[in-house]
Amino acid sequence: MLFRSTLSDTPRVSYKEAILNGLPPEGGLYVLDSVMDMRQFFLYMDSETTFQELLSAISPVLLQGELNPLTASEVAIDAFDFEPELQPLDEHYSILNLYNGPTGVFKDFGIAYIAALIEEFAPYDKKTMVLSAARRDTGVSIAHAFDKRKNIISVILYPSGTIHGLDEAAFVENGGGVLPIQIDGTFDDCQRLITETMKDRDFVGRYSVTTANAINVGRLLPQTFYYLYAFIKVKKRLSSDLRFSVPCGNFGNLIAGLYAWKFGMPVNGFVAAMNANNAFANFFSGRTITPKQRLTTISPALDVCFPSNYERLVSFYDEAPLVMRNMVFPQSIDDETTRSTMKEVWMKYGIMLDPHTAVAFAAAKKSAEIKNEEYHTVVLATGHPAKYAEVVSETLGETVAIPEKLAVIKKECKPTACIPPHLDTLESTIASCF
Repeated sequence: MLFRSTLSDTPRVSYKEAILNGLPPEGGLYVLDSVMDMRQFFLYMDSETTFQELLSAISPVLLQGELNPLTASEVAIDAFDFEPELQPLDEHYSILNLYNGPTGVFKDFGIAYIAALIEEFAPYDKKTMVLSAARRDTGVSIAHAFDKRKNIISVILYPSGTIHGLDEAAFVENGGGVLPIQIDGTFDDCQRLITETMKDRDFVGRYSVTTANAINVGRLLPQTFYYLYAFIKVKKRLSSDLRFSVPCGNFGNLIAGLYAWKFGMPVNGFVAAMNANNAFANFFSGRTITPKQRLTTISPALDVCFPSNYERLVSFYDEAPLVMRNMVFPQSIDDETTRSTMKEVWMKYGIMLDPHTAVAFAAAKKSAEIKNEEYHTVVLATGHPAKYAEVVSETLGETVAIPEKLAVIKKECKPTACIPPHLDTLESTIASCF
């Protein structure tokens, strides 16, 4: 596979270069330069195909020319000791549970895979620094995926607030490979600092810096695996068109779905499910996106004012705006509707939804009512309900069972440093630790 910047057609780089660079030196974000038709590798699969079998077939194709087929398959299988689960509800809806990973969020899939690839791709004679922004328990996913990876230091930036779930024995100051730094600001400040750091090519070169956030295309492509997996599980039961409803904050999950479609997955559209922040409202109506005041909702992972994957989505629309307007259907859901949807799904199906999944479920219903069309929608369940137990319990009046692995990561911990949201301060803090 070859990739290019959203700001330039040249130069084109390999998957390995795109992952280790993190961002193109000339600016923008990496996007696929040419699309691979992978239908011959997954259309023959059926509901009996396991996730491991899918990985063994797809990974060598994606990494052709980067790793030999055996190593490519081994890397993918090594990354995942967990898998997605498709849960059929009725003729109109299924839920794709993506919270079976170590920290109970869909991000575990992309992070686990990019961690395995960076270890495989990175030079053996020097350390590679992986810089990431995190909030709530996302940092746990990053720290878990990179734990004990050879010659890798994971620098995790947190916004103001409490940090949970990190093992302090794994911190750099204690001889480990994790460096948590708290930024006196918001999550958007953390993401901005990463972008600014990646543009400082001297610093990047000195410390071999890349990122594990969704701005790194290496995070997005492995997420296409679970779209393809959902398709092969549901295809024989389809009596109408297929759609996916995707909770959208930074829009990485939607981009991954669009890549799966480009790879040949038969799908009739994606519902871009947003909360009241509705970050792309202007964009989807043909106007320029402008940052606005961030609203606090019960679906905090979607509380994003300026999505980090904005340029990638624009790239899709620049290629074929009419096609995209018939593939992506934006819907905005408020907190009241989110709660009522959680209650409805609990009463009708006996399933607890976290608030982000409820936003996607409500958006799917709203889109179907507006279009007045029959189709089957796979709703992406991006977080375990126990991750938001307080909201779920308060809404449903039911106790939420907390799996042991998620209870462990609720422990509070202290970052290595707390700094203002300034690039020079961040770089000097990192430099002082090495």
